[in-house]
Amino acid sequence: MAKLGFLGLGIMGLPMARNLMRAGHDVAVWSNTAAKARELATNEKGVFCETPRQVGEHAECVFLCVGDTKMSDQVVLGPDGIAEGAKPGSVIVDASTVAPSASREMAGKLAAKGIQFLDAPCTGSKPGAESGNLTFMIGGDKAVFERVKPYFEPMGKRLYYCGTASMGLHAKLTQNLILSNILQAFNEGMVLATKAGVEPKLMLEVLANSAAKSGLIEFKAPYVFRRDFSTNFSVKWMHKDIGLMLDSAQELNVPLPLTALTRQMFQAAISTGHGDEDICSTIKVLEGLAGVEVKSE
Repeated sequence: MAKLGFLGLGIMGLPMARNLMRAGHDVAVWSNTAAKARELATNEKGVFCETPRQVGEHAECVFLCVGDTKMSDQVVLGPDGIAEGAKPGSVIVDASTVAPSASREMAGKLAAKGIQFLDAPCTGSKPGAESGNLTFMIGGDKAVFERVKPYFEPMGKRLYYCGTASMGLHAKLTQNLILSNILQAFNEGMVLATKAGVEPKLMLEVLANSAAKSGLIEFKAPYVFRRDFSTNFSVKWMHKDIGLMLDSAQELNVPLPLTALTRQMFQAAISTGHGDEDICSTIKVLEGLAGVEVKSE
């Protein structure tokens, strides 16, 4: 049993922290919504903390999964942050998807305090978090990763060490870049086929048995067909991630023309009231423009 910490109890973070507790670890938890942390600690015999600093004081390894770069910086380095309580030699693992440049800067500031840091964004959405089958992409010192690797295993079964600081984030952003563009292609293709009169389930079967086969499409299409847009991964958070991709591309002098257009379509979904829905709800933008709805029994 290890003394661990977890900060951020949203759609992903809550089941991740719960899986650590159920694996037998002594886990201190904090959330911006204190009631969530208190309830989880009570139900799973964890330790409720009022501040990130208290989590740092408790744990030898602290995980966090928060919404954006600003939140990550605040809970780690801000007043009453993890770094104010963490002991030298302890490890902070950021499973959030944040700006790679900011993550590298954070790693440097923590190193000056004797605190180890890994960027370890994950993929698998809500079902993967609940089942403990997330995929992690890790950046940082490999020896540190090997030391804390057992703590990842209750949360995810595929662990990819990607290289030095921020390389995990670059891998995650690349994965989400491809995913978001595939989703936009699916939206366009299905709206076009449905408007032409092709039955959506038949079109999906054609895709599944062609070079256009995609695990993402096969997972998301049934939700669209039954008009279920409950959130596994929200439009607003993918929109944020696409912005990080474009920022990184500018820093690295790489053009991303398709990704820039995809971000505008995600912005259109947010502007029409779908920001908190699942990313598959972005199809509603094109459905509205085309006057058709992609649905099937």
